[in-house]
Amino acid sequence: MKNFMDDDFLLETETAKRLFKDVAQDAAIIDYHNHLSPKDIFHDRHFDNITDLWLSGDHYKWRAMRAHGVSEKLITGDADPYEKFEAWADTVEACIGNPLYHWTHLELQRYFGITTPLSKKSAREIYDKCNELLKKDEYSVRNLLRRLNVKALCTTDDPVDSLKYHRKLREEGFDIKVCPSFRPEKAINIEKEGFADYIKLLENASATPISNVKELLEALSYRLDFFKKSGCRVTDHSLENSFYIPASYSEVDEIFHKGLSGKKLTEKELGKYHGYLLSELGKIYAEKGLAMQLHIGAIRSNSKRFYEMLGPDTGFDSVNDFNYAPQLSGLLDSMDRDGLLPRTILYCLNSKDMDMLAAMAGNFQSNEEGIRGKVQLGAAWWFLDNRMGMEKQLESLCSVGLVSTFVGMLTDSRSFLSFPRHEYFRRILCNKIGNIVENGEYPDNKEYLDKLIEDICFNNANEYFNLKL
Repeated sequence: MKNFMDDDFLLETETAKRLFKDVAQDAAIIDYHNHLSPKDIFHDRHFDNITDLWLSGDHYKWRAMRAHGVSEKLITGDADPYEKFEAWADTVEACIGNPLYHWTHLELQRYFGITTPLSKKSAREIYDKCNELLKKDEYSVRNLLRRLNVKALCTTDDPVDSLKYHRKLREEGFDIKVCPSFRPEKAINIEKEGFADYIKLLENASATPISNVKELLEALSYRLDFFKKSGCRVTDHSLENSFYIPASYSEVDEIFHKGLSGKKLTEKELGKYHGYLLSELGKIYAEKGLAMQLHIGAIRSNSKRFYEMLGPDTGFDSVNDFNYAPQLSGLLDSMDRDGLLPRTILYCLNSKDMDMLAAMAGNFQSNEEGIRGKVQLGAAWWFLDNRMGMEKQLESLCSVGLVSTFVGMLTDSRSFLSFPRHEYFRRILCNKIGNIVENGEYPDNKEYLDKLIEDICFNNANEYFNLKL
């Protein structure tokens, strides 16, 4: 029997152990998609207690606690911080096989030096020790990032955002790059409540009147220039329903005005509007040298009762199962035919789509700029960022594409303690490569294998996003 989460955790072969310990373990981190607060980073926030740092806003944990029968008061309510922590500790012990169990204990080990398994019995001791350490200067937000060797991170930001804190961090010369990401979904999601109000906000932010789709794109392009000056390297889009049906400008402009007036749109109209905006924005991204992320397949706010109580992103989203290969092909081709397909990362939320996305990426790799892996099968995301999902994603990359060009892992997190997820992925990556080598499927070429792991952990993302680290 192996020891609980020891140095060889998830590493099954000697090759895997060497690759992780000699190469991956100490590699710097580029976290190119997360939901961290640049304000907290700028002010170098000190959290009052481990509950606020660990549980506030973490809907992964909230879902597990609800499944464990925990009262909502102890999850999102106004209960005492220790009571909430104890409820989480009791839940953790029930998370056997769930990545939350591994993440929790990696975070306790890497940040706090705690190797005792968390449970209701150990909750008070661990709570007190964490809180005592959090009082120290080295546990400020900035130092938590430095502790895990984070060199760059990309937050998720709306086009109307002032990017005040991103700019302040750049002006200060903070040693970690904190880059905004451009996420224009409120301008694309014409079917969502508040669309007309959002267009007014965009008009104000861009100082551009928006009376048609052409002016909408001009306003978004104007804001994108502002984002780029503030360090933006990547854009992000959540695709949750019909997202590409070919349409003329006049058709889309008519749909735009219909949406502004609050009229209900058909699924076909949504596909035309979404697709036109995504395609035209993608061409703008290509011209400005920015990468485009497409996160596909969430079904959001399933519990209307709790949406009305708590709002979005509170743990009531899940995995959709719609089929979208023809739409995705059409969207990518609409940009590629003009030679303006940007570097693009394709993420699925349903594991059935991984092979399809890996194969789809291969259709659009050709470029004269020498970009390796121009179109990527993205990291195992959200409900897939577990061992099974990561192994499936790596298997699809190896079998259908080139894993050597992969830009590596991300956290997609709101927690400043989430960065051991990179270690979790790196252990799974090294184990995958180690098994290939020790099965005699690839030579034990130390020089190349070391570079392969270095590239996937850091170098590929540094080059792909033009971070110049």
